[in-house]
Amino acid sequence: MNEILPWVFLVLCTLIASTLSAVTGFGGAAILLPVLVAMFGIRDAVPILTVAQLIGNGSRVWFNRKEIRYDVVGWFALGAVPAALIGGWLFAAAPAPALTRLLGVFLIAVVIFRHTSAIVKMPTMQLRWFAPLGAVTGFLSALIGTVGPLVAPFFLAFGLIKGAYIGTEALAAIVMHTTKLAAYGGGDAFSTLAAFIGLLLGPILILGSLLGKRLVDRVSERFFSLLIEGVLVVVGLIFLAGW
Repeated sequence: MNEILPWVFLVLCTLIASTLSAVTGFGGAAILLPVLVAMFGIRDAVPILTVAQLIGNGSRVWFNRKEIRYDVVGWFALGAVPAALIGGWLFAAAPAPALTRLLGVFLIAVVIFRHTSAIVKMPTMQLRWFAPLGAVTGFLSALIGTVGPLVAPFFLAFGLIKGAYIGTEALAAIVMHTTKLAAYGGGDAFSTLAAFIGLLLGPILILGSLLGKRLVDRVSERFFSLLIEGVLVVVGLIFLAGW
């Protein structure tokens, strides 16, 4: 019975994180990643999350396939593919404690960025700027697993809305995550266990997104946003302290 409880806890955390993310628009993967790190260590946690995100993003691409801006995805991939390969190689070679502390910095940075970006007006995004954005995103995502909350404002600043934003950002993420998995596999950082757990969590992420859509008009988005930000800051400080 005790062997089953951690898996039940993981499934519940995945469902809750995905549901909250669907309500607030950010933070689902960032919340789930610390849980995976606690259970499996950062070496397996990042590949697990990558596989799960591939499934979740694949569903969003399919649902919004008619509105995708493929030119944006192309420019993004131009920078993301080589950078993700480099980041994946560094992930396989870097010491685990350093990666964990880097993740702690990122989680806190997400909260800071959310508040500063609300004050500082984003410039109008140009198409060719997606190449350097992809490079930065691909590199960081390969190292720490997810950078979605930091990337979304740039897609929105280009003028993408609703289905065009969701589908385009999801397809760009698929290109990046596929490259990351190739890099992890080449560096022996992608195990069969990671693939299995990621495939298990993917459908749960999709279910959470569906539940979140049903809840979005019934709950306070502000409350859940503050809840997620509080969790990210606390976990980020714990990772920074190396506890």
